[in-house]
Amino acid sequence: MNSIKRKDIKPGTVVKIIEKENQKTGELTEGIVKKILTSSATHPYGIKVILESGIVGRVKEIVN
Repeated sequence: MNSIKRKDIKPGTVVKIIEKENQKTGELTEGIVKKILTSSATHPYGIKVILESGIVGRVKEIVN
């Protein structure tokens, strides 16, 4: 289970996400969160977000 919680992510947070088409390769995309799409506090595959670039994916890492 992914340990990143919804409360840890806010619009403006820099994150690394995995896009649906990259799930097999594991390629991560870095960007700034525009909106959080997952309504629950946690999700087994990661919190789904949309980045400012318009890319949608699940958060795998929060970049400091």
